[in-house]
Amino acid sequence: TVTRRDDYRAPDWRVPEIALDFDLDPAATRVRATLLIQRNGAHDRPLVLNGDGLEPVAVRVDGGAAAWRMDGSDLVIELAGDAHEIETEVVIAPERNTQLMGLYASGGNLCTQCEAQGFRRITFFPDRPDVLSKYRVKMTADKARFPVLLANGDPIASGDLEGGKHWAEWHDPFYKPCYLFALVAGNLVANSGSFTTQSGREVKLGIWVRAADLPKTDHALAALKLSMAWDERVYGREYDLDVFNIVAVDDFNFGAMENKGLNVFNSRYILADPDTATDWDYDAIAAVVAHEYFHNWSGNRITCRDWFQLSLKEGFTVFRDQSFSADQGSAAVKRIEDVRGLRASQFPEDSGPLAHPVRPDEYIEISNFYTATIYNKGAEVIRMMATILGPEKFRAATDLYFDRFDGTAATCEDFVACMEEAGGVDLGQF
Repeated sequence: TVTRRDDYRAPDWRVPEIALDFDLDPAATRVRATLLIQRNGAHDRPLVLNGDGLEPVAVRVDGGAAAWRMDGSDLVIELAGDAHEIETEVVIAPERNTQLMGLYASGGNLCTQCEAQGFRRITFFPDRPDVLSKYRVKMTADKARFPVLLANGDPIASGDLEGGKHWAEWHDPFYKPCYLFALVAGNLVANSGSFTTQSGREVKLGIWVRAADLPKTDHALAALKLSMAWDERVYGREYDLDVFNIVAVDDFNFGAMENKGLNVFNSRYILADPDTATDWDYDAIAAVVAHEYFHNWSGNRITCRDWFQLSLKEGFTVFRDQSFSADQGSAAVKRIEDVRGLRASQFPEDSGPLAHPVRPDEYIEISNFYTATIYNKGAEVIRMMATILGPEKFRAATDLYFDRFDGTAATCEDFVACMEEAGGVDLGQF
């Protein structure tokens, strides 16, 4: 089916809070979800929870039995009131998940990838970026196989159970879309550090890897600290949780993923062996670490209303990571590298059958839109606006954007409007 930008409609139901309880096992993981939902506006449409390969074991509304039906892979519940508590239970098999979307097994560990539509492979949920929720996550697992249990936000409790199991609970106090959910369980060790923010808060940092890879993580940890300081200095953006973790896995669809407080990386963008890593490897690690960290504000605190606005987070964040890299070395050399990259990958895309705008009008498969046009041409559009406004007005415009749309799902028009308002210029051509 074709999804069109002009067909956008606000979600019928909001989900301000969700609690997830995982009984982790590679062969059969039990997922219990409790959703606090609210009707959005005056309508009588049912609650539709997206699923992909899920079979409901149990469905309850306000603690009691519920009338529900399946519409294809979606769970549909007719509801009379304006606010309800929905409980669902499913069983999934991470070790058989070869798509690497949702919860899957990688090298004996369990990890997740939810952007763009992987969360519906974990539990039933309105899987769209404009449904923002506060998450509480509890994980139970075999302690010998999975001694480390990580999720978004901050750790709030943990303990041991009978039968060699243990549990951990994490809470993320910030509203986020489900594509930013993350969970990692495994036999990992951390290169730990700390960063003191501009307001004096201490943030615990951890780069989690297999024990043999620990010596290869110093550069990534140093790059993370540089990124945090740079975002404070250049954009006034301070980190907001008490913990920031990065996990490196060998099996990963993307280069890296900006899940709130728990970034998951392809190992090649974290690990650097001083004996074999090239200058390019070191630069790439620093750039990707910075990119994913910068998403905490440009992508997480302010996310996309729908996937057509993807360049709002990716184009802007690529521009931010390019600026960071330019500040770390030679700005002229960095600009030449970026233009070479454009000419090698984006120009052919723009002149061929796959040409598409920075903000597309329609798509059949959203995963095909993570392109050089969305990312790199999108960054050039931001760069043009930054050039027109000049450094002081551009900073005022980004401050306005971050302040006005914090905690919301925004559009490209919202960003341009802030540029126009703070810059005092007409950006109608954008």
